[in-house]
Amino acid sequence: QLQLVESGGGLVQPGGSLRLSCVASRFTLHYYYIGWFRQAPGKEREGVSCVSRSGSTTYYSDSVKGRFTISRDNAKNTVYLQMNSLKPEDTAVYYCAAKSTTNHSMCLISQRGYDYWGQGTQVTVSS
Repeated sequence: QLQLVESGGGLVQPGGSLRLSCVASRFTLHYYYIGWFRQAPGKEREGVSCVSRSGSTTYYSDSVKGRFTISRDNAKNTVYLQMNSLKPEDTAVYYCAAKSTTNHSMCLISQRGYDYWGQGTQVTVSS
């Protein structure tokens, strides 16, 4: 069964940093663009960031722009989300998702159409 597995979540103080990882099992991420999403308690899931197959195109939601950085290492079959200057409002379960595409330089943050989803990793920002 094809899987995405997130890791790297945890408890961090405001202003701190975390790096989330998303690793693919039984398939190669090279043929997919990858998105990171999050869902806070009582809220709908929202798109945070995405990266194209080549890594040349990235997108960030306004709420994380300038603080989060998405990257990918296709050789390691892994996508990362570096989160700096964390705020309490960043508290959520973070999910990665993969969408197959023939386009090397596009990604979309809309949740619709993603092929595979991970189980999520909890990020809590609190003092």
